[in-house]
Amino acid sequence: MFQRGLHRLGYYPDETVPESPTVNWEFPINFDGHTAAKSSPVPTPDGETIIIAGDKGRVDARSPNGKLQWTVQTGATNNGFHASPTVVDETAYLGGYDGDMYAFDVPSGEMVWHTPSEELDGATAIGSSAAYYDGTLYAISEFWNPSRGALWAFDAETGEPTWKSDRMWGQPHPSPTIDLDAGRILAGSNDGAVYCWAFPSLEFEWKFQAGPPGGPTGETKGDGAFNLGAQIKGTVAAHDGYGYVCSWDSRIYCLDLEDGTEEWSFDTGDVSMANPAVDPEQNVVYTGSDSGNVFALDADTGEELWATDVGGRVIGGLTVTAGTVLAGSYDSHLYALDKETGGRCWRVENRGRVTSAAVPVDGRIYYAERAVVSGYYDDDEETVMEAPGHAYCLVEDD
Repeated sequence: MFQRGLHRLGYYPDETVPESPTVNWEFPINFDGHTAAKSSPVPTPDGETIIIAGDKGRVDARSPNGKLQWTVQTGATNNGFHASPTVVDETAYLGGYDGDMYAFDVPSGEMVWHTPSEELDGATAIGSSAAYYDGTLYAISEFWNPSRGALWAFDAETGEPTWKSDRMWGQPHPSPTIDLDAGRILAGSNDGAVYCWAFPSLEFEWKFQAGPPGGPTGETKGDGAFNLGAQIKGTVAAHDGYGYVCSWDSRIYCLDLEDGTEEWSFDTGDVSMANPAVDPEQNVVYTGSDSGNVFALDADTGEELWATDVGGRVIGGLTVTAGTVLAGSYDSHLYALDKETGGRCWRVENRGRVTSAAVPVDGRIYYAERAVVSGYYDDDEETVMEAPGHAYCLVEDD
């Protein structure tokens, strides 16, 4: 799953990264100017297939050496996929910005099922990466006018929706996090709140409201709650009964999963929409923000252990391996930092801004970047794609 499991820790303790990396293969996959973090590549459990989804609705399956196994063009052509695939046995599950849910057969690429947005109350988009547990998928859909969201449960075999809670506001993008020990499923949203349900009963438990000093601005985007200045766009990382989540109020919060109370918060220096990673053995949380820094924090106290400038905004998922932290940056590089000191081990230059999580498997690192697009936010200029965003595989330079 995205960030490697139900807890969304981004933790790969048995993986080491190349000491001197080089690009083994690459191919174009992202073409859109939409600035949400891009879909992260996800390997199958045996590591023999890598599923990569693009922002124009294409899904590719590649072997570790880059050979194309299959490609499927879906109807999600407007902003495509930003969710990362969830792979269970021989099926890959994926929600799209067309509001539909898809399931693909991993060996062949054939569609196993397709649940259209019409069956999801007319959902506008699914930017959330699904969580899977015991035959059920959990994903979050977005709606426009009013700006709101819903947590859904799907039968993984058929795609049939079996439950929903539509209490979320503000078009939620994050992926649901499940902590089986704590008995919680939770996610944040653009209204600056984290919503939490008991698991597996799915009874609503609590809501935590983030926000700048004095609370969110109260401004809304569209018809519905979308508290500007408080948006939560990153996924919660759950560890040892606590959840770690970043907000546009320039803070990362540690929340008690039992009742949603704030244990501590840390000022990240600017807006943050990063997905934190956690090393549960060392009890360290790693995150980033628009300040251009990656931070290592004590998970119990929020004390800063180190901070490293990576030259640009960090909005994707952080990844922690046996010895390093991997972070993509708006300066168009992927960075590997020593996880004990924050010292730079290396950086690899790319074309566009690196906004997917980096996924290390068997000495290889898979990740994706954003397309290089000009004029996207300027009403007086034509939007022009200067270069497509690529998916990459790094290996040791022999």
